[in-house]
Amino acid sequence: MAITLDGTTGITNASWTTAGRPTSPSNGQMGFNTTTGEPEWYDAVSGDWITFATTPDRSFSVDFLVIAGGGGGSGNYGGGGAGAGGYRSVTGEILSPSTNYTVTVGAGGAGVGTAVPNTSSPGSDSVFNTTTSAGGGGGVNYTSVVTGNNGGSGGGGNGGYGTAGGAGNTPSTSPSQGNNGGSAYGSGPNLGGGGGGASAVGANASSTVAGAGGAGTASSITGSSVTRAGGGGGGAYGGGSAGAAGAGGGAAGTTGNTGNNGTANTGGGGGGANFGTGGNGGSGVVIVKYPDTLTVSNPGGGLTFSTASSGGFKVTTFTAGTGTVQFA
Repeated sequence: MAITLDGTTGITNASWTTAGRPTSPSNGQMGFNTTTGEPEWYDAVSGDWITFATTPDRSFSVDFLVIAGGGGGSGNYGGGGAGAGGYRSVTGEILSPSTNYTVTVGAGGAGVGTAVPNTSSPGSDSVFNTTTSAGGGGGVNYTSVVTGNNGGSGGGGNGGYGTAGGAGNTPSTSPSQGNNGGSAYGSGPNLGGGGGGASAVGANASSTVAGAGGAGTASSITGSSVTRAGGGGGGAYGGGSAGAAGAGGGAAGTTGNTGNNGTANTGGGGGGANFGTGGNGGSGVVIVKYPDTLTVSNPGGGLTFSTASSGGFKVTTFTAGTGTVQFA
């Protein structure tokens, strides 16, 4: 029944039973439900029919992926590959419209060289709302410290004396966000350990091959499967072969003096080098999937992002910066 207007009896709305509601209602469509005896309207945000006496619950569910920046690789005496940035995937978190939520995309750590001994360069943390992923552990330069560093995933050991790679997670990172770095080999040649990845530990160096970076983890949040957060491969000094890259943006180690860089927006660890400067870690990324009835904004600016549609949802990918976002 259409709406009718009569000067004597007033407005008569369309009517239907609960079972006979419109199958493709538009936002704000109104009618009288003869089953419940209540007028009602359709709220597209909640996807429900709301009685006039009820305030709609406009909260909504999101899935998101938070990957921190990968660590920087080491560059002397068979530098260790760096650990991948912490990898955290959350499904079904409830948010509210017109509310500020923090987003930070962590930068990758800079590769470290021979000029400043005993240093490392971890990646920076990434954040969405209350979820933080820790930056990847950097490979460390050899003088007296040869153990890879902690992080979302741990950096590989330096080839100076072949000690173990760093632990995969700092005490504050719970639940787990990655894996340990691998140990090095230091009896000539000097071969670095591989950096840890999101789904696998960095490989230990052998007497002939530096450790490979640990593999990252695949996600289909964007609608297609993409692997991210791979560890960096160890470098080789004085002979032997460099370590392979960890799948998911990790960089391969090298026998040269300039390390390979992790891939941007994957959180991949930088690769170790021979005797120079390790590779930079790849920057992190934050990806949020939410109902396509909503639109995201960045009221104060500061974020670089893009949005695509996928199967009835929108997917926004944040690739740089820090700021707040709202959904409306």
